[in-house]
Amino acid sequence: MTKSKAFIQPLDRIAIALMLLLSVLIGLIILQGDVVTARVREFTWQNQQIGAEDNSFTLTFSRPMEVKSVEDNLKIEPPLAGKFSWAGRRMVYTLVTPAPYGTNYKVQLQGAKDKFAEQEGKNRLIQPFTGSFRTRDRVILYIGTDREEQGRLVLYNLTQEQKRVLTPKDLIVIDFESFPNGEKILFSARAANNQDLLSAQLYTVTTGVSAKSGQKAEPEGKVDLTLDSKDYQNLKFDLSPDGQTIVIQRGNKTNPGDFGLWFMPATSDASAEKPTPKRLKSQPGGDFMVTPDSKAVAVAQGQGAAILPLQGDASKPLDFLPQFGLVQAFSKDGSQAAMVKFNTDYTRDLFLVTNQGVQKQLLKTTGSILSCQFDIASPTLYCLLTQLVSKEQYIEQPYVVAIDLKTGQQKPLLVLPPAQRNVQMSLSADGLGLLFDQVVPQTNTTASLPTNTLKTDDGDVIATSSLWLMPLLPIADAATVEIRPEQLPLAGFHPRWLP
Repeated sequence: MTKSKAFIQPLDRIAIALMLLLSVLIGLIILQGDVVTARVREFTWQNQQIGAEDNSFTLTFSRPMEVKSVEDNLKIEPPLAGKFSWAGRRMVYTLVTPAPYGTNYKVQLQGAKDKFAEQEGKNRLIQPFTGSFRTRDRVILYIGTDREEQGRLVLYNLTQEQKRVLTPKDLIVIDFESFPNGEKILFSARAANNQDLLSAQLYTVTTGVSAKSGQKAEPEGKVDLTLDSKDYQNLKFDLSPDGQTIVIQRGNKTNPGDFGLWFMPATSDASAEKPTPKRLKSQPGGDFMVTPDSKAVAVAQGQGAAILPLQGDASKPLDFLPQFGLVQAFSKDGSQAAMVKFNTDYTRDLFLVTNQGVQKQLLKTTGSILSCQFDIASPTLYCLLTQLVSKEQYIEQPYVVAIDLKTGQQKPLLVLPPAQRNVQMSLSADGLGLLFDQVVPQTNTTASLPTNTLKTDDGDVIATSSLWLMPLLPIADAATVEIRPEQLPLAGFHPRWLP
């Protein structure tokens, strides 16, 4: 027994000493109270690249925070207006308008208080925090008209002042749309040695742009055939907002009276078979546009506009609006649409139609309503219109107008020279810039034209074309500030902003 007692005695002493030490330390901690400094554990946009679709970031704290002290001390440089919301230790900051593109931002928080500091009569402040993020570069796309770029799709980075030609010389681009992440472009093109516009095939091409920070983009200029024109002519196309579906208006080559809408997946697994288009079983229609939810297509049909489902029985429209002949644009959330009414006196009305059944007339014109776009940053609709300046010769003068959808106030932004009906307009994702072109038609059309000659949608031969950028301000601010467009050092037409 004496042997055993002598053996365990040192272990007992060590254990007792450790317990006493731990007890003292615990006692000291209890006496001092909670001394853990509050800090930011996570910032969801840290070192990220964001786009217009990213409208909120989250800060997660290590301890409950005094709400007002955080909201009063949070600084964003350059400033971004937003609203706060809280869920426990998580704070969400939702932007009022999209963050302007091509900008680096810094987020700072210091001086904010621990929630329980005041109750305990202590002044415990948060550990100073600094975070950063940036927005995508301001990038435009257009069809070139100058020498080596003629008929080719060109990407120009306005932020970095860099230009890239994306498509090869042997293709003449007719139309194009960007995928929502901006990493690929869907375009229609004909062979450079074939003047037949109805021979167009659909392709995709990579832009070399990455939508996310730290993610390597595919090399630019990789072209893939999406849909050929072997049996059917590809007349028009539209890419769904989610980038998953292509809707194409096609005509049967052997039966000219057989035309209609088809749809197909926009992307496919590399290991799977190439997707084939399926016919939308409905009566033929005119202009069309995929709805914002990417599940239906709005098409001019008969004496009205029909909303047809892309899956299911398209012979039974989801909705039919007999008084309107054309859908010009949808708001991003699909709650509103800009629709055109054709009148018997040859005038046209533009209406705002909501999903609550409201139909509000916005304007009337003696000319045409060429295009409209909703601004996601404000309740504003930008429209490219024409007015008739000569009934005898039927000469139209194009102009751009901004319409405040709440008040109905109209503000003309730009008046273009008469007889330039082939103007194209594009509103930037952040709502701060409007692109448009000015096509110069070729006057001598009697001479034989080369096969790579460029033509407008109306069939006019293009000699050259200039691109213009107009900075935008909210209508209220623009009332006292004169905004002038600036000509870009680029020769091209059909300009579009990259998302």
